[in-house]
Amino acid sequence: MSQKLQKTLANAGLGSRRAMENWIGAGRIKVNGTIAKLGDRVLESDTIQVDGHILAPRKAAHRHLLYNKPAGEICSRDDPEGRHTVFRNLPKLKNQRWISIGRLDFNTSGLLLFTTDGELANKLAHPSSCIDREYAVRVLGNVTDENLRNLREGVTLEDGLARFTDIKRPLGSVGANHWYYVVLMEGRNREVRRLWESQGLTVSRLKRVRFGSFFVPSRVKVGRFLELGKKETDDLYDLARVRKD
Repeated sequence: MSQKLQKTLANAGLGSRRAMENWIGAGRIKVNGTIAKLGDRVLESDTIQVDGHILAPRKAAHRHLLYNKPAGEICSRDDPEGRHTVFRNLPKLKNQRWISIGRLDFNTSGLLLFTTDGELANKLAHPSSCIDREYAVRVLGNVTDENLRNLREGVTLEDGLARFTDIKRPLGSVGANHWYYVVLMEGRNREVRRLWESQGLTVSRLKRVRFGSFFVPSRVKVGRFLELGKKETDDLYDLARVRKD
């Protein structure tokens, strides 16, 4: 049975389907010696080349892991400023590549999921999946009831309306800095920080503690990863509502 070319490339762990569409449009992909075009479909018997290199016909089993990101790492593979990237601490792969499921900004720490399945990564990161993301956030300033009401009801940011679906203040939070647990149903760039900034408040520390049903186990120290087993992998595909190959 034939399959869309971009899906085949994504399933091989080369990137998301959107990224693969860009590669096809840029002329980087050939099928049976002919430059591919958007809309092409391929069979298992077809020979696919990426930048002149033949894509291995045997599809390796996908791998998935959970990473406890420290602050001070970027989620890009390379950085012109020479900063550390999250990928330097991940296990090396052959004929596959790690794809981050969403991103955390440079100063944010906590839970980050990785997979070699491009379709899975695309589905989990897409806003239409409505997967809740929970953060522990330390806020500097006087937080009023009006601030909290605004953040729950919605604030118009430069890229549209945004809000927290839940806000909880843990017991024992005193002084100028106050800790909160907040939940979002999407992952726009710096969204947690921008929401608090819209109320004239500053986020002094931010950590993602949950993505859907996934938490960072206490045994996974900062800068370390845990490769997911069968049960956790099944849970990940169930969360995305994607059929596992």
